[in-house]
Amino acid sequence: MVENNIDLENKTILITGVAGFIGGNLSKRLLVEVKNITIIGIDNMNDYYDVHIKEERLKTLESFDNFIFIKGDIAEKITINNIFEKYHPQIVINLAAQAGVRYSIVNPDAYIKSNLIGFYNILEACRHSYDNGPTGVEHLVYASSSSVYGSNKKVPYSTDDKVDNPVSLYAATKKGNELMAHAYSKLYNIPSTGLRFFTVYGPAGRPDMAYFGFTDKLLKGENIQIFNYGNCKRDFTYIDDIVESIIRIIQHAPEKSLGEDGLPIPPYRVYNIGNNHPENLLDFVRILQEELVRAGMLPQNYDFEAHKKLVPMQAGDVPITYADTTPLENDFGYKPSTSLRIGLKAFVEWYKTYYMK
Repeated sequence: MVENNIDLENKTILITGVAGFIGGNLSKRLLVEVKNITIIGIDNMNDYYDVHIKEERLKTLESFDNFIFIKGDIAEKITINNIFEKYHPQIVINLAAQAGVRYSIVNPDAYIKSNLIGFYNILEACRHSYDNGPTGVEHLVYASSSSVYGSNKKVPYSTDDKVDNPVSLYAATKKGNELMAHAYSKLYNIPSTGLRFFTVYGPAGRPDMAYFGFTDKLLKGENIQIFNYGNCKRDFTYIDDIVESIIRIIQHAPEKSLGEDGLPIPPYRVYNIGNNHPENLLDFVRILQEELVRAGMLPQNYDFEAHKKLVPMQAGDVPITYADTTPLENDFGYKPSTSLRIGLKAFVEWYKTYYMK
């Protein structure tokens, strides 16, 4: 295991996408558990999905005195520069991004703006945080995605695998983030860690995700579509496991060192954050239905078979995602392991409280 080289106490942390699913949960836990931490959160609060959920997350965070919220877009360079000049964050966690594989087909502009230009602005601000001798950013952690693996036939997916064949623009922008971060780590000695998230789910998650849509349709008695004729497997990762992984990772920045040429060896790492246990989508929906019945939201005799429809794969999708989490286990002694049953039960209980008051 690696040793922590960053103490989170008394640190100022910039978290982009702070009102998002991961950003909101991560920020809350840091604010609750870490002494004298200051979190600067930025989010543009766009309406890609229900803004009310983002507002609920933000409302929770704003109850903490050491949380500062800035409504803004990371694609606006002056906004990012002003944050760095005013607050001098020592740790930067970039979670702001336009998410979604299918949406990248209909609105590619949003992905170029947020995922590429926005991330470039973050990198530039980190670079200039070292100007004139200050300590600067100690660790840049940023969200990548399992989508970078494309239609990789080798499973489980390893961070050592070649990932040069994305099947969606979203995946291409996330691979672009990794390449950009590597270049800045090499050129400016910025310690950076990329996180390839695998299908994150849980209470108060993103309503554009399939499990939300499945729940909505099941409750309305509508048919749900199972892609690739039911032969889809996903490495579903519960939100609490994602947050635990991030907190462990941000406390160890990749070590700075020089090569034989006297130039920096990039202090750069990438980790898979997944459950290391792909589940068939049919099993996922079956468990979801059982939990909806258990919660009294569906009748005991609900006929799931009558409400499922097997359909072909959609453009940009892949048949399986499967994370090799060995490096995460070896370096940080942690492996995401929350079962679907536990995770979906928590989601259903939240859904019932939030939508069926």
